[in-house]
Amino acid sequence: MEFIRLDPRQLAFDIDGVVADIMTTFIDMANARLPKANFKYDDIVDFELSRCFNLDRAIIWEILEVLLDRPQDLPIAPLPHAVPVLTRLAQAHPLLFVTARDKAEPIFTWLTNTLPEVPPADIKVIATGDPDLKLAYLQDHNITHFVEDRLETCFQLARHGIQPLLFDQPWNRRPHSFPVVYTWQDVARLLWQET
Repeated sequence: MEFIRLDPRQLAFDIDGVVADIMTTFIDMANARLPKANFKYDDIVDFELSRCFNLDRAIIWEILEVLLDRPQDLPIAPLPHAVPVLTRLAQAHPLLFVTARDKAEPIFTWLTNTLPEVPPADIKVIATGDPDLKLAYLQDHNITHFVEDRLETCFQLARHGIQPLLFDQPWNRRPHSFPVVYTWQDVARLLWQET
């Protein structure tokens, strides 16, 4: 991983696929609906889920609506090491999350439950309702670096001077030139230059 110095005041994060392991919960819910399907995480090779699974779009949206509306009620785990890194980061600067979800409150509640040592006042969630609208909010907050798992968003941000850090996932492993973080330990190394 190339060396990048991150300023915590100019750093923000996506949530789903970066902090929240929403796709594992999606897979579990899809397999519960169709037990013979045996869907796997590595099957998600495209951000558009209907291209990944032989699953009716209506069923995909039913599951996604539950995940979006009630994340605090579901067994959505944080990705490994996200909690200690974000907790440490919040000790120095409030956390900013910019998500394509259309409602901030449910995922804000999930974040406050997941990050119990971070005061809720130090967690800000902006819900854009559309991944293509993240750019304007990031610019408004003077963000220079954004941790994101959607490759298309990374291309858009880079065109407008925001450095994306692509959080590695099966659905974003196509050609690109962005720095990749494979784990939250990689994010920690970039923040604190620790080995």
